[in-house]
Amino acid sequence: MLNKMNPWKKDPSPSGFQERKLQIKDHQVPSHVAIIMDGNGRWAKKRALPRVAGHHEGMKVVRKITKLANELGVKTLTVYAFSTENWKRPKMEVDFLMKLPEEFLGTFLPELIEENVRVDMIGYMDKLPEHTKKAVGKAMEDTKDNTGLVLNFALNYGSRAEILDGVKKVMEDVKNGKLSEDDLTEEAFSSYLMTRELGDPDLLIRTSGEIRLSNFMLWQLAYTEFWFTDVLWPDFNEKHFIEAVEAFQGRQRRFGGV
Repeated sequence: MLNKMNPWKKDPSPSGFQERKLQIKDHQVPSHVAIIMDGNGRWAKKRALPRVAGHHEGMKVVRKITKLANELGVKTLTVYAFSTENWKRPKMEVDFLMKLPEEFLGTFLPELIEENVRVDMIGYMDKLPEHTKKAVGKAMEDTKDNTGLVLNFALNYGSRAEILDGVKKVMEDVKNGKLSEDDLTEEAFSSYLMTRELGDPDLLIRTSGEIRLSNFMLWQLAYTEFWFTDVLWPDFNEKHFIEAVEAFQGRQRRFGGV
């Protein structure tokens, strides 16, 4: 399969890009794609710009990749926007990051509605600033009836905290007789996680050359295909996304079998 796609990779023309998209649609498209958007700060530093400039540029990339993923037939696109550990960053940077969802959704919400995209979020919303909660809540409400791609923001999200909370809820249900120990399967435990309605990612993309998970979906990524690139997130474009999906389609997923 991958050999059939290689000729299109050598054709940089718009027609070649369109052909690659058609090729992808003819094969299994990953239902859920997750992205660790890394490298905004380094992108800005290389240009002698403040780190926040990189975050702002990265926001534009989310828009482009969302549109392409929706076009290809991806069902869920999860973007790691802010982790529970990111509060350790300088206050000015954190304040800017908390304003980005408001700016992004305020600018692109009409376009997301037109594209039939539904906005969702995983993470601890109660700890976000009011203006951030209001922007995300409005987007979720205004798009709740959309049936296309789910654009899922991992915002103030940490996987270890999510798993611990899941364990506590299981213990509480066992204690109250709602769940027996024998009923606790992997599927049952997944229903206690924030992603219970989204399913596990089929493909994980991480930019900027870092090769780690950074406390992101540790349970959900057990059998996910990983794709890493040295490209910094603000430089990531539609052709890079196509390349990642092509790589996914060229792999055999055995899920522990043969």
